Amino acid sequence: MEMVLYEVSGSIGTITINRPKALNALCSQVLDELNEILDSVDLETVRCLIVTGSGEKSFVAGADIAEMSTLTKEQGEAFGKKGNDVFLKLEHFPIPTIAAVNGFALGGGCELSMACDIRLCADNAVFGQPEVGLGITPGFGGTQRLARIVGPNIAKEMILTARNIKADDAYRIGLVNAVYPHDELMAAAQKMAARIAGNAPIAVRASKKAITEGLDLPIEEAVALEEKLFGSCFDTADQKEGMGAFLEKRKPSGFVNK
Repeated sequence: MEMVLYEVSGSIGTITINRPKALNALCSQVLDELNEILDSVDLETVRCLIVTGSGEKSFVAGADIAEMSTLTKEQGEAFGKKGNDVFLKLEHFPIPTIAAVNGFALGGGCELSMACDIRLCADNAVFGQPEVGLGITPGFGGTQRLARIVGPNIAKEMILTARNIKADDAYRIGLVNAVYPHDELMAAAQKMAARIAGNAPIAVRASKKAITEGLDLPIEEAVALEEKLFGSCFDTADQKEGMGAFLEKRKPSGFVNK
């Protein structure tokens, strides 16, 4: 891989968009490499993913304008589908994902962060959907995920004005979970990932699935989905260890993903 890096430390995987000279802009090759990396993650050992950008200036500054500038209508739609297919795979990835947003998260970068389960950002982060100023709409789920996360009124304001917001405003509107000094961001993301990875993997995955899929269902169908996932945790080694440890007033000795 040239433009996307992947490393594993214990039960935590870290994906890094690595085009610092282009502010980590998303071109077709980046999307292809990100897709390949997601397919390669060992779900038996990796229990949480962190997604970030290389360098200090940018998480992902957007999709690659140079590549998009020559696209036809058909090619533009195909490029949007390529991005959406990868981001949907990330959104529905079996294990939790944390976006560690350092610097610019504009356009496709904001959309990439929103495809993750949890967003943490540095105090120098800048979010925005500037596409209408370029004569296009957001193309990688921006019109849909932003409205679901912060509400349609704020999403419309951000998208229609093409106005960027800083880290504090992103936290205020609920776009990010927390803001950290730049040099503390990755440590905070790793600490959260470790806490997630320390919980029962079957239960963690089932909980993510219930939330992600339940949001698009009527409440009656959503709670029925929850019931099935709740039941699926029983008779597992992790459930027996977790409840056994609670009743015996001790810490679990470790979850084995079985």
